[in-house]
Amino acid sequence: MKVAEILNLLSTTVLLLDRDGVVSHANAASEDLFGRSRRQIEGQMAIALFDEDLALAQSVHHACEGSLEGMRQVVKMHRNGVSSEVSVTTMSLVHQPWVAIMEVTDLEHRLIVDRTQRLADEIAAQRELLRNLAHEVKNPLGGLRGAAQLLESELPDERLTEYTRVIISEADRLQGLVDRLTAPGNTPLHKEHINIHEVCERVCSLVAAEFPGIHLIRDYDASMPDVYADPARLVQALLNVVRNAAQILAQHPEVQDARIQVRTRIARQVLMHRRQHRLAAQISVIDNGPGVSDAVRERIFHPLVTDRQGGTGLGLSLAQDLLQQHDGLIEFDSRPGRTEFKLLLPLELS
Repeated sequence: MKVAEILNLLSTTVLLLDRDGVVSHANAASEDLFGRSRRQIEGQMAIALFDEDLALAQSVHHACEGSLEGMRQVVKMHRNGVSSEVSVTTMSLVHQPWVAIMEVTDLEHRLIVDRTQRLADEIAAQRELLRNLAHEVKNPLGGLRGAAQLLESELPDERLTEYTRVIISEADRLQGLVDRLTAPGNTPLHKEHINIHEVCERVCSLVAAEFPGIHLIRDYDASMPDVYADPARLVQALLNVVRNAAQILAQHPEVQDARIQVRTRIARQVLMHRRQHRLAAQISVIDNGPGVSDAVRERIFHPLVTDRQGGTGLGLSLAQDLLQQHDGLIEFDSRPGRTEFKLLLPLELS
């Protein structure tokens, strides 16, 4: 196996440098980190990929001279207009076509992955508890509704039936809540090979009809292979995420040019559920709304937690649950003016 093929299997970014500190080879993970193609990265001065940092420049200089055994530094870089911190390890190479190597790790992404995994474990336990509780509520709830219907038929005064109708209406509302808490449960998946863009189009059509004032932008990767998934559940998961973004935008008329972008990409070397996946299908839902508040940021996927007026707090929780059933997950990053939810599905399972 060639060196380039081995480096492409790594989840961290690796850059190989020539004597002048120019990137002569970048691995596949570098495209995700820097947000540009390898062709654009290769040929650049390595230090130009990061914010100006004298210590990093000195490390690269010494590494290219062959006198650096290894130096780890935390530096800043800008990607898509956003500043982030990365860990850079630089060292000299001996008896190789390249004179130096740099390994770059996105510190913030690693924190997000760790947080997402921890939350996934917590959410799974909470959903199981809520499902058990919901099943216990179902039977008495049905009895309550039935008793109210019988009472309504026996009441001689039409004015009194107003109260029984309230009971029936509230029982129906609670029944709907219980149904959403218990579904889909542990019912088997009906997987098939599906075009992920057909799923995106269906969801975009539904949301566009419901929220005509919001501009929906499609940005699809034509090279995306089919995914092996349950189409109904994948549609439901994506619909919950896109609709949540639309509902928040609809509640904030002060947002100028309200828009949601649905973007597909192939992600490489993705860690999901403590397993490294070489390839993953990524659907990003990006909106220009107010962002997720600090009050719910750490619990956004928990059942019954919501940041939206009138929300039930079930949409995102159910979406995360549906992705986890496919060995995938949902990550998010949010700040005022830009919130991105990433739906990730392993591709090698297809």
